[in-house]
Amino acid sequence: MTDARPAPPTALRGALVPGGRLHGVDVARAMALLGMMATHVGGIADAVDWSDPGTWAAVAHGRSSSLFAVLAGVSIGLTSGRTDPPGPPAIGRVRGRLAIRAVVVVAVGLLLMALQTPVYVILPTYGVLFLLAIPVLRVRARWLLVIAGLCAVLSPVVALATVPFYADAGMWEVQLGLVYPVVTFLAYVLVGLAVARAGLGPRRRFPNDAPAAYGPCRWGEGEARGTQVVLLASGAVVALVAYLVGNAVAPVPADAAFAFPGVPYAGEGSTGSETLAQLFLSPRDHSSSIVDVVATAGIAVAVIALCTLVFDGRGPTAERIAFPLAAVGSMPLTVYAGHLVVLAMLPEYPDSSAAWWWFAIGSVPFAMTWRAFLGRGPLERLTVRLTRLVPDPRA
Repeated sequence: MTDARPAPPTALRGALVPGGRLHGVDVARAMALLGMMATHVGGIADAVDWSDPGTWAAVAHGRSSSLFAVLAGVSIGLTSGRTDPPGPPAIGRVRGRLAIRAVVVVAVGLLLMALQTPVYVILPTYGVLFLLAIPVLRVRARWLLVIAGLCAVLSPVVALATVPFYADAGMWEVQLGLVYPVVTFLAYVLVGLAVARAGLGPRRRFPNDAPAAYGPCRWGEGEARGTQVVLLASGAVVALVAYLVGNAVAPVPADAAFAFPGVPYAGEGSTGSETLAQLFLSPRDHSSSIVDVVATAGIAVAVIALCTLVFDGRGPTAERIAFPLAAVGSMPLTVYAGHLVVLAMLPEYPDSSAAWWWFAIGSVPFAMTWRAFLGRGPLERLTVRLTRLVPDPRA
């Protein structure tokens, strides 16, 4: 009896192509979302005091939004060819779809800002970052890191230079470029894009005589595992070194509670050298300093690498364990917007650990149920439909 399957195309023989959805990336995205919720409603401390466990939840400050931004870059990389972005004319379609995603995210962000909750909404900046990523979709990972490094160096200078433009700004205006400085967060997106281009997840390796549609395949996990371990170790080391340098050279001022998010702060009575050190090397969260950007980017890379190392390519059991958080992370726009809508509907703004637990408990079952029965989240489904308006240039 002969095999009824058609012969595999020559171009696919021995191919190594991207695998499916990365559950670890979704888990990391859920951690970022839940971390941002904690900063919004969790009643957590302003800063971490490692001698006081009650303040440890303050690690969410600054690191959740930076993780969210690095994951934006990872998402852009995964949807634009992973390790091998396409060339013309296909890259034009990718860029067009990314531009539509950017417009949707900005529009949703502006609508959420109109709710006037006491929360700094990251989505308008997030959408602008999508637009800024369009020209670099085909840039190699090493050059993406070089550009990200340049953004990190310019970050404190640009952040400080924009302050005069917000002298009379209200809650609405400061959310547009001050609290989440574009140059600072562009560094995060570029790092995430470089991570995706490095080969974050496993890829399916097909034998010469049996590509995917024609027979069994095996996962090219060796390459992915090695990449994930390198990313985990390098991210952790970079963050550790950056914080050690920052705390030694520019310790956080005692009156840092008066500092505005996203803006460098030297502290009252600082000397010229102390001011310069705080500008470039402050380890304070949301300080936009080089140390802050490098350290939080390193932590984000380490978290993403650890999540993919634990949950991707490990079989059905790992996927089932990951599912509650992965469901939340698979619909970030819906979950983020949903929690702000709920906040706007509450008669009194909550600010306690109990409130955070209620938001977390509500988000996870909702996302699990929606994901299991309906697939993409509602706002993600709308975004996908709009991006499909971009025609395929090969048609």
